[in-house]
Amino acid sequence: MATSLGANIYNRQNWEDADFPILCQTCLGENPYIRMTKEKYGKECKICARPFTVFRWCPGTRMRFKKTEVCQTCSKMKNVCQTCLLDLEYGLPIQVRDTGLSIKDDVPKSDVNKEYYTQNMEREIGNSDGTRPVGLLGKAPSSSDMLLKLARTTPYYKRNRPHICSFWVKGECKRGEECPYRHEKPTDPDDPLADQNIKDRYYGINDPVADKLLKRASTMPRLDTPEDKSITTLYVGGLGDSITDSELRNHFYQFGEIRTTTIVQRQQCAFIQFATRQAAELAAEKSFNKLIIKGRRLNVKWGRSQGARGKEGREREGVTDMGMKLEPVPGLPGALPPPPVDEDAPTNYFNLGPNSAPPVMNISLPPPPGSHEFFSTFSHTFPPCFGPPMFHSMDPMGIPHPMGMRPPGHVHYPSQDPQRMGAHASRHGGS
Repeated sequence: MATSLGANIYNRQNWEDADFPILCQTCLGENPYIRMTKEKYGKECKICARPFTVFRWCPGTRMRFKKTEVCQTCSKMKNVCQTCLLDLEYGLPIQVRDTGLSIKDDVPKSDVNKEYYTQNMEREIGNSDGTRPVGLLGKAPSSSDMLLKLARTTPYYKRNRPHICSFWVKGECKRGEECPYRHEKPTDPDDPLADQNIKDRYYGINDPVADKLLKRASTMPRLDTPEDKSITTLYVGGLGDSITDSELRNHFYQFGEIRTTTIVQRQQCAFIQFATRQAAELAAEKSFNKLIIKGRRLNVKWGRSQGARGKEGREREGVTDMGMKLEPVPGLPGALPPPPVDEDAPTNYFNLGPNSAPPVMNISLPPPPGSHEFFSTFSHTFPPCFGPPMFHSMDPMGIPHPMGMRPPGHVHYPSQDPQRMGAHASRHGGS
């Protein structure tokens, strides 16, 4: 510990005694009801080395226990969470935030200078209302385009998962499902994200997470202004089901007069048409990759002119939604050529003669069992569905007549036969 408990009366009187920690939403967890343990002067701060009140809690089911790592004075100086040391407003590392705001806050690292600097910052924190950061961070501009693009809009609870079980990696864990640690393959030890230091994150130097985010910011897409000056419409995608027309107007009216607002609920998108091109350009510049409504990051792009839609539809192949031309992949086969069309080729696929009649299939169904005597007695008349052909006559060309076009004549049915069983009884009964 940097200071003695008995020699420095001033520091001992100013040790931290808080009732609740300064935490981000991710570290608190998704459960609104949590149980914390409070240990007064439990550990020394990992930055200023002064004792502070330690809070310990479990952020959720199957999550690891977390605790505060730095004191509240160090947390307020940088406006960061006491546990993960990420910015409370943007959820980003300190190095990324300071780069986006163009500030360079050099905190002393030696014991004497650090103690003097901390006392001065405590005095400034005591004189402030507590609603804004102190120091250079409080004097910095309120927002930055890069920070709004990289800011995390929703909590990342995956960060609260347990650590990987080292015994399971070696094949020696015998707890099975009762093991509180994760049974997963560890990451590559050469990965820069596997080596993180809490002091480097606080001072904003050599932070691998910050380096990864800054590289992502340098390669983020940008929105190009269309050459057609008649385009004054912006496309807004990813609305979901909860964002309304009034909420879109409340955001875009600050850039200029809005002519129409059209929401396509089926596609979950909207079209905002401005009265002037200047207002549309300002809205696109201020909203591209930065528009967040109800926790949803919306996609803002320029609309297309009515005359160019048909041409762009035909030239759509090989172009992404962001307008980037994709390079063709070598080795892929091209489109198949259409089949050759020969007008002189014969179409007689069955080798039939020009005057030959088409074959007629005479399909007969076998008679039902027990009907041999009946058919032998009435061999001159058959039902349409038994024995004889379905077509009784043929025209001179050899084509049978359909059922609905038979020559007129008497058609005899077995139910009309006077010798049929039951016919005598019906006559006697009727007489």
